[in-house]
Amino acid sequence: MRRRIGVIAAVLVVAAGLSVPAAGAAAHVLVGIQDDAQTVYGNPVTTFATLKTLRTQVVRMNLNWGGRFGVANDRRPAHPADPNDPSYDWTLYDRAVRYAAQNRIQVLFTILFTPKWANGGKAQNVAPTNAARDLKNFAYAAAERYSGHFIPSNDDEQRYLPAVKKWLAWNEPNNPLWLKQSAGGRFISPRSYAQICNAIYAGVHATNFAGEQVACGATGPRGNNQARSRRPSMSPLAFMRAARKAGMRRMDAYAHHPYYGSRRETPATPGRSGAVTLGNIRSLIALSNRLFGRKPIWITEYGFQTPPDRLFAVSFAQQARYVSQAYAIARRTPQVTLMVWFMLRDDTNIGAGWQSGFITASGRHKPAFNTFRRLPH
Repeated sequence: MRRRIGVIAAVLVVAAGLSVPAAGAAAHVLVGIQDDAQTVYGNPVTTFATLKTLRTQVVRMNLNWGGRFGVANDRRPAHPADPNDPSYDWTLYDRAVRYAAQNRIQVLFTILFTPKWANGGKAQNVAPTNAARDLKNFAYAAAERYSGHFIPSNDDEQRYLPAVKKWLAWNEPNNPLWLKQSAGGRFISPRSYAQICNAIYAGVHATNFAGEQVACGATGPRGNNQARSRRPSMSPLAFMRAARKAGMRRMDAYAHHPYYGSRRETPATPGRSGAVTLGNIRSLIALSNRLFGRKPIWITEYGFQTPPDRLFAVSFAQQARYVSQAYAIARRTPQVTLMVWFMLRDDTNIGAGWQSGFITASGRHKPAFNTFRRLPH
C-alpha cells in the first residue's frame, strides 16, 4: 500500500463511500453492557476494569425499588422524595455509580420492581397501587441523588455522587416475569405500564436538572397475545398500541430488546408471528414514531448465547461474528443511538442463567471479547 499512492487514494475513496450512513441513520451508537451480577453485586474493582478494557461507554444496571436488594424494600419512607430518608438503602448502587465514573463509563439505571408496601403485599412484578404518587416520588429521589449535585448524609468525606443522566422505566413489561400481565382473562399490563412510564418520567424530570433522558418500553421481542394462557404475554407492537391507548405518551426515547428466536437465526433475520428482532426493528421504529413522535431508539438488551447453553447456543466464532453484525445493523438503522449487550460473564447456573457473556463462567475470554473491544466508537 505504501508503494502505490494511487491505489491508496482509490481505497480511501471507496472506504469513504462505504462509511457514509444511510439517510437518517444514527451517526453514533453508544456501546454498552449489562451484567448486574458483576457490576452491582460482584467485585467492582475487577469488573469495571474489564469494562474499561472493553471500551464500554454505557453500563446498564437495575436500580431496584422493591424486591431483593430493593432500595425501599423494607418499609414505606416517611419522606419518599428525600434521598436521605432512613428507609432507603442505596449502598450497592452508590458503589456501582462511583466505580463507573472512575472508569469514565456512563450509567443507565432501570427502575424496577415494586416493594410490598406499595402494592398491597403482592409480588414484586405487580404494579404499584398508586404509581403517580409512590413511584414518582422514588424516581424523583433517585434522580436527585444521582444528579451530580448530591452529597450523601453518611459520607464523611463529603463527596458528590456522580451524575446519572439515562433512565429506563422497568424491564420487559410485556413479559410476566417482570410485570403481571392479565387478570380476569384480560390484559392489564398495558395500563399498568402506562402508569409506570408516566410516573418515572415525571419523577426524573421534576428535579429540573438538565440532560436527563427517560426511556420507556424496554419491550421483550415476542409474546403470545393470549390473556388466558398459562403464561400470558404480549407481542411488542400490540403492547405499544395498547399502552399508548392507556395513556403512555411522554418519554425521551423508546427502548426495545430485539433478541433472536432460535440458533438458526442471525442478527439480520426478521422476527416472525409478531416478534420484533434486530432484523425487522424498523417496523417497531415506524410504529414508535406514529404513536409517540420521533424519538431516539435504545436497544437496552441484546445478545447471543454460546455453549454450555443447550437450547439457543451458537458457536464462539458465530457469536463473535454476530456481535460485529448486530452493531453494524444498529449503526445504520435510523434513530438507534444506544445498544447494550447482555452480559459480560456467563452465569454459573446453566439451567436458569444466560451464557451470552464475552467471558466464560470459568474466566476464559471468548473471541467476541476482542470483537466487542474493537467496535467503532
